[in-house]
Amino acid sequence: MRSVLIADDESIIRMSLKNKLKELGFDEIMECGDGETAVSMALSRLPDIAILDVAMPKKDGITAAREIRQKLKIPILLLTASHDPDTVKRAKQAGIAAFLVKPLRDQDLWPAIELAFAHADEVEALKEQVEDLKDTLESRKVIEKAKGVLMRTQGLSEPEAFRKMQKLAMDKRKSLRQIAEAILLTES
Repeated sequence: MRSVLIADDESIIRMSLKNKLKELGFDEIMECGDGETAVSMALSRLPDIAILDVAMPKKDGITAAREIRQKLKIPILLLTASHDPDTVKRAKQAGIAAFLVKPLRDQDLWPAIELAFAHADEVEALKEQVEDLKDTLESRKVIEKAKGVLMRTQGLSEPEAFRKMQKLAMDKRKSLRQIAEAILLTES
C-alpha cells in the first residue's frame, strides 16, 4: 500500500494529480491547499511521498518540504511553474527529489516518482553504511586501546594481547568491543 500527500492551492490540479496517482496504484491520497497544512498532515499521517506546489499560501512548498524532511525521510517532488535558478537552489538545499513543471504532462509523473523512491532508498542505504563504518572504526579504536593496556600491564606482544581478547570474547560470549571496553574500565 502506497500513500501520497498532494499540496497545491489549485483544487483542479489536485484533482487531476489525484486521478493520475490512483492510476499509478496509490491507495491513500491525502490532499491540502497550503504549505502549513501540508507539514502538519505529513507529520501526522506519514505519507510515503509528497508532491508540493512551490507557490502556496501560508508557507511555500520549499519551506514546507524542508520542515517535512527534518522529521520524515520521504521523497518530495516539487510542482512548479517557475524553475528559476534561485528556486532550484533552494529546492536542492531542501533535499527535493525532483521537479515537475506545470502544466504537468502525464508521462512525466511516473518516472519522477519511481526515481524519487529509488534515490531515497539509495540515500538511506548509504547513511546506514556510513553509520556501520563509524561503529566499526569506533570499535577498532577501543580494541586498539585495550590491546595497548594488556601489552603494557601484562607484558604481552600485540598478537598475544589480541588473542587473549579474542579468547575472552569467545569464552564469555561477548563481542570483542565489549571485552575491550571492560578492559579499559578496569584500567581506569
